[in-house]
Amino acid sequence: MDPVKPEEISHPPMDQLQGLEYCIDSNPPWGEAIALGFEHYILSLGTAVMIPSFLVPMMGGDDGDKVRVVQTLLFIQGVNTLLQTLFGTRLPTVIGGSYAFMVPIISIIHDSSLTRIEDPQLRFLSTMRAVQGAVIVASSVQIILGFSQMWAICSRFFSPVGMVPVIALTGFGLFNRGFPVVGTCVEIGIPMLILFVLFSQYLKSFQFRQFPVVERFAMIIALIIVWAYAHLLTASGAYKHRPHQTQVNCRTDMSNLISSAPWIKIPYPLQWGAPSFDAGHAFAMMAAVLVSLIESTGAFKAAARLASATPPPPHVLSRGIGWQGIGILLNGLFGTLSGSSVSVENVGLLGSTRVGSRRVIQISAGFMIFFSILGKFGALFASIPFTIFAAVYCVLFGLVASVGLSFLQFTNMNSLRNLFITGVSLFLGLSIPEYFRDFSMKALHGPAHTNAGWFNDFLNTIFSSSPMVALMIAVFLDNTLDYKDSAKDRGLPWWAKFRTFKGDSRNEEFYTLPFNLNRFFPPS
Repeated sequence: MDPVKPEEISHPPMDQLQGLEYCIDSNPPWGEAIALGFEHYILSLGTAVMIPSFLVPMMGGDDGDKVRVVQTLLFIQGVNTLLQTLFGTRLPTVIGGSYAFMVPIISIIHDSSLTRIEDPQLRFLSTMRAVQGAVIVASSVQIILGFSQMWAICSRFFSPVGMVPVIALTGFGLFNRGFPVVGTCVEIGIPMLILFVLFSQYLKSFQFRQFPVVERFAMIIALIIVWAYAHLLTASGAYKHRPHQTQVNCRTDMSNLISSAPWIKIPYPLQWGAPSFDAGHAFAMMAAVLVSLIESTGAFKAAARLASATPPPPHVLSRGIGWQGIGILLNGLFGTLSGSSVSVENVGLLGSTRVGSRRVIQISAGFMIFFSILGKFGALFASIPFTIFAAVYCVLFGLVASVGLSFLQFTNMNSLRNLFITGVSLFLGLSIPEYFRDFSMKALHGPAHTNAGWFNDFLNTIFSSSPMVALMIAVFLDNTLDYKDSAKDRGLPWWAKFRTFKGDSRNEEFYTLPFNLNRFFPPS
């Protein structure tokens, strides 16, 4: 037997991911692009509905208030997505609501000055205005870091070794929104998970008129089947005598969104009244803004790879963070009960459909704006049980995490130094946030529990985020541990050409601003 050649057992590193049907600046036919945009819109509904559904009742709001917040969040989500794809990084990313803001928002809800208000509607409005004020002030962090190019300077300390845990935990860190939620209603969660994997992977070669319809629309096809099945179970009375929480997770008629939604409603700034401002609330909210900055940085790099683009240069990344800060400012002005970050599930869908086109995401933004204004129609889609979305997340979050691991190909993984940094930052990036979450559920407050509420919220928010913890550990170790003699092992020779806009000729193709705006904002 002939000896095996080295090139037969190894794979050369690739700047751009291969195998995509459409990359960032290539566009599917209009019909296909519109259908794919609708698929991204449907996927984005999970987070857009879940956050208000959890927070609004805690604030004293009713179903009508919940619908208005969902509509507002979807509207701003569409606006922010358009701004990001046109003027930000220009990557095909949906800018949606962020769970990173939950800790400081829940802290505001439990503020004694608000909980003592007896009238539920007045308490809801007062709490909403307090959240708005905190978000408006905190948005300045990303606006300043982004547009001043300070984040570009910071990102020059990143290397492939340091970024692997951050990008990987952008997906892996969301594990508690995957199967733990599927398990709350296995009769619809498990079928959705199986069908999505079956359609997207095993039946992807099935074509109709030479078009891979099953691969492109695996999520929509599986969702329609399972949603119809869930509605059949609901209509047949299968959940009539089940516990209330089971009915919430399984039934298709528990959200009360359709009956409460107006036919037409256009969100507008300060629709809840003038925001109120509190220094403690604003400082705690800044921690959430920092977390969303890190999570979006990881998601941007994953999206670039799944769109078959080169890694975004620091200048482009900082520009995107600046526009995301503008998006968070809009969240505060309109009152969405959340801030903004890159939607990780939509990044994963780029890989599942093998379509990384920017135009598709811009079309999905159009659907978000359109259906947020036409309330009844949007509420119909928003009534999909969250368990169905959680089943899809099991696949898409894992796909994004694996993209992060793929950056290891540019490093030397026969180096004990790299193995140490990668392993420790991945493990602690999962373990520390899990400790903070577990502690909070048992003690009803975070591990940081001093007399200074703003300080508690700041630390509890920071250390509840897996990508944030991973970045602090990985970047610190990577820049202090034998860093002078390990440039090649860290992957810096490959990384160097993407540190400036003009370092690679492909950057101009992928990241140049439209309408010849680069004349006024020259890249560095």
